[in-house]
Amino acid sequence: MIKKIHRQVRKARYIVYKETLIDFREHLWTFLGSFFGIGLIGLMSSQFFTASDNLFLIGSFGASSVLIYGVINSPLAQPRNLIGGHVICALVGVTIYKLIPGQLWLSSALSVSVSIVLMQITKTLHPPGGATALIANIGSPKIHALGYLYVLSPVFSGAVILLAVAIFFNNRTSHRHYPNNKKWYKVWRRYRRFSHR
Repeated sequence: MIKKIHRQVRKARYIVYKETLIDFREHLWTFLGSFFGIGLIGLMSSQFFTASDNLFLIGSFGASSVLIYGVINSPLAQPRNLIGGHVICALVGVTIYKLIPGQLWLSSALSVSVSIVLMQITKTLHPPGGATALIANIGSPKIHALGYLYVLSPVFSGAVILLAVAIFFNNRTSHRHYPNNKKWYKVWRRYRRFSHR
């Protein structure tokens, strides 16, 4: 009995130890990727709009950054989910806002709920997409004035920028691979070998 307790205590200490290890390289690449991804979108936004009209910077991009720079192996962080989830949710959000413009509570609830179901059906589930749909409803009058242009810019263009930065920064070291797709990774390794000759 005592041996069993000691074994369980050792096992628990090992698990706590492994879960609390700090990998500074991992944190460095996460920081650099998210900084440059959001920074690039913010820079583009500041070139085209005043500080109070930052239409390119929508809140859901912050949540996407957590996934695509911090949890790069998650199925929810893969390119199909990032792009598809945001675009589907933006389309749903704008459409429902146009159909039910006066009832914010109803259009918001419908937008998020329909978006989730469509992402499940299309296998593009990306949690920040729910916020993209919600922003289409509760956003400023300038966002509402964009109409379906909201889908192209800031949503699609911003997601593409985040993806490009994620591919660049998440593949700088040998222990980080993004997207988490073996076929894509083989192509990427071949490209890197060829480009270093």
